[in-house]
Amino acid sequence: MRNPIFFARLDTPQRMGSRLMSVVLILAAWTSCVVAADIAPPTDLVVKDRQNDAANGLIVTWTLSADDAPDVQPKHVMQYEIARQSGDTEWSSIANIPAGNDRFEDTNCEPGKRYRYRVITVSTNGDKSAAVESTEAMQPVMNWIDTRRLWFGGIVAFICGSVIVCTELAKRGMGLYVRPIAALTALDEAVGRATEMGRPMLFVPGLMDLDQIETVAGLTVLSKVAKTAAEYDAALEVPTSRSLVMTAAQESCEAACLEAGRPESFNPDRIYYVTDEQFGYVAYVCGWMTREKPAACFFLGKFFAESLLLAETGNGVGAIQIAGTAEAPQLPFFVAACDYTLIGEELFAASAYLSREPQQLGTLKGQDAGKVLAAALLLGGCLLATWAALQPNSPGATMNEYFREVILNKGEA
Repeated sequence: MRNPIFFARLDTPQRMGSRLMSVVLILAAWTSCVVAADIAPPTDLVVKDRQNDAANGLIVTWTLSADDAPDVQPKHVMQYEIARQSGDTEWSSIANIPAGNDRFEDTNCEPGKRYRYRVITVSTNGDKSAAVESTEAMQPVMNWIDTRRLWFGGIVAFICGSVIVCTELAKRGMGLYVRPIAALTALDEAVGRATEMGRPMLFVPGLMDLDQIETVAGLTVLSKVAKTAAEYDAALEVPTSRSLVMTAAQESCEAACLEAGRPESFNPDRIYYVTDEQFGYVAYVCGWMTREKPAACFFLGKFFAESLLLAETGNGVGAIQIAGTAEAPQLPFFVAACDYTLIGEELFAASAYLSREPQQLGTLKGQDAGKVLAAALLLGGCLLATWAALQPNSPGATMNEYFREVILNKGEA
């Protein structure tokens, strides 16, 4: 006969484990139901107009759910679901904001429409609380002035004012200093060398038309070269790849010869059109350099892949070469193969340096004032950021935050 006490003792651990697992499952299910049933909705929903915009934004704020308070553990809130309604349309979900956040900016509003919002707390298991809705529909308002841009407006006004003041000073004959540019001071040397050797000079004003500012700047330098060539009685060859550039070059050279008092030295046959095709033009110019062996070559304008071919051919015939362009990929070729190179902005500064026109001088000096201001802001920002990093609680941290969010407009858009 079996001993009931023995078998009872034998089955006790298994029964206890099964009962314990059942209790755990029941408690988990009960806890989940309690959380779902007791998830608290947000409160104090407020909708207000978003400032400094073109009537396309509203700001929605609320008080966090009681289950999302910082001292509540464990966290049962996963996110807040934001829904919007306009007029008689249905509610549509537009955003899900993570738990712990009590603000949402709706930047997709349409001017003239009124909107209502509702916010729902969503628990970690997907259950939702009761919805909290705004009491009145809100319409976004257009603002004529973006106050966040006042500092930027001040900077623009400073630069524009500097240009105007410098231009007026130049018109009144007050000398504005422009630092010497090595490539331009070498113009007389290049023309003199060509005169001594009895060989011609070559001027290439780039491959683009007059709608490019680099071409216009190159033609300004051409006027100076043509005037010096007329004074030295040196031959100047100007092949062009655009018909309008040819006409402008002829007029510039003729005016330069008249200014030099040598109108008879102007030869329009040396200023001519070749072709619009890029490498057809380059082939002609390189062939001309190989045959005529110019003593000086000037490449000033807008250049592309042909820059290395032109510069290497000129270097191969032993010419002194002065180049300039604002095309960054072509600058290394000119720097490597030419004696002097106007790098980027120097080409435009050369136009003001040579012409001495008040408008160009004023623009150049005004831009210099803007560069000084930019350098000052950069240096000041670096110092403030360093101060704030070393001493987070110092006034430097507050100043750095103001500098970033207000002056540089790195805050909320």
